[in-house]
Amino acid sequence: MPTLILVRHGRSTANTSGLLAGRMPGVALDERGAAQAAALPGRLADLPLAAAVSSPLQRCRETLQPLLDARPGLPLHTEDRVTECDYGDWSGRKLAELNDEPLMEVVQQHPSAAAFPGGESMRGMQARAVDAVRDWNERIAAAHGPEAVYAMCSHGDIIKALVADALGLHFDLFQRISVEPCSLTAIRYTRLRPYVVRLGDTGDFGGLAPRADGSSAADDRDAAVGGGAGGS
Repeated sequence: MPTLILVRHGRSTANTSGLLAGRMPGVALDERGAAQAAALPGRLADLPLAAAVSSPLQRCRETLQPLLDARPGLPLHTEDRVTECDYGDWSGRKLAELNDEPLMEVVQQHPSAAAFPGGESMRGMQARAVDAVRDWNERIAAAHGPEAVYAMCSHGDIIKALVADALGLHFDLFQRISVEPCSLTAIRYTRLRPYVVRLGDTGDFGGLAPRADGSSAADDRDAAVGGGAGGS
């Protein structure tokens, strides 16, 4: 079966504004996100990509555009099932406000039971994304052979959910996984099991350094819903 390169979109204007964008239209890459996207062709230069698959949202399409420009003829497919989680009534709200919602504790500690008001359940989000990847694995293998490599640009919670599935990790533990903007995660699928061979790789370790106030990312109590803005 193929190897899947999961790309989280570059940093967006919603990330830097502290908003939970969800499926809101018009959320673009910010200046840093555009620079992250511009570096993507070089980071993937050694891989013979068979195809690129994208969430339909603008920030994912913008992230993949430099890669498509660098590789004329690379087919791009849009896949609705790897779009952002439908956060329903939470969409567009400040994450700082959402931290006070009783549901946030469920999202953090028992996500398999969490459902967003007016939106979807987190378990449903994982199921549709896993189904999409299984279908694309079959499609890519049929067209390009079992050793093919393809890229898929999606969102933080989607990628974390796919990694949890690949690891055989109960979904209630998926908040222990972190993927920063424009990070690369590679999963090699085989007949009997998948292997996670890269996880959240940005090539930059600066975000692990202690912060100016002496704290570190390890001090964060909760996972960032939607994936967060990454290191400074």
